[in-house]
Amino acid sequence: MNGQNRNDIYPGLEVDIILKKDQRSGKLTRGIVQNLLTSSAYHSRGIKVRLEDGQVGRVAHIIGDQE
Repeated sequence: MNGQNRNDIYPGLEVDIILKKDQRSGKLTRGIVQNLLTSSAYHSRGIKVRLEDGQVGRVAHIIGDQE
């Protein structure tokens, strides 16, 4: 699942994000969503989130729920 729809993403979800510094290389960073930073319902490049470790990036892939 891609990360373009805000309704698919929520705190506690495991996701792969692309950090701003990795946009050219496409390197993914995996983590757990702490909160959502994009307010619109859809974003073509992915919903921007903050991970529990503080890193901020756009969701590339949704991995699954940790519960």
